[in-house]
Amino acid sequence: MELRMNYRSANPEAFKTLLALEQAAQKSGLDHKLYEIIKLRASQINGCSFCVDMHSKDLLSMGESVDRLLLLPMWREVPIYSDEERAVIELTECVTKLSEAGVPAEVYERVRKHFDEKQFVDLVMAITTINAWNRIGVATGLFPGCFD
Repeated sequence: MELRMNYRSANPEAFKTLLALEQAAQKSGLDHKLYEIIKLRASQINGCSFCVDMHSKDLLSMGESVDRLLLLPMWREVPIYSDEERAVIELTECVTKLSEAGVPAEVYERVRKHFDEKQFVDLVMAITTINAWNRIGVATGLFPGCFD
């Protein structure tokens, strides 16, 4: 594998701008473990190996179980995620694959059972942010360890 470019040095201003969005999402008040689950699920869908590696390790360091990491793509088929987590994972999938079906009303309603309007926007911003990172990572050829 070969890194196509270091996007950080190629365009530092763009990197700083996205980093500011990341910091806003981190400060939004979302549960940190839930935010990492969002990051991991979107990264799995988008095929960003760099981000899958990073967010899996981050979740493990937060005490997340290996089973919950490995079974995340099959979240509908296992009873190890809470209703709140299921709603957020489903929203993550819908926003990440927006062109397929948008965000159906029933998904919105499931999320709103657990989150108010501000929190819903926080979730969408968090999902949007990781999708931006994934697109940069895949387009520039990031892979685990490429910056080591």
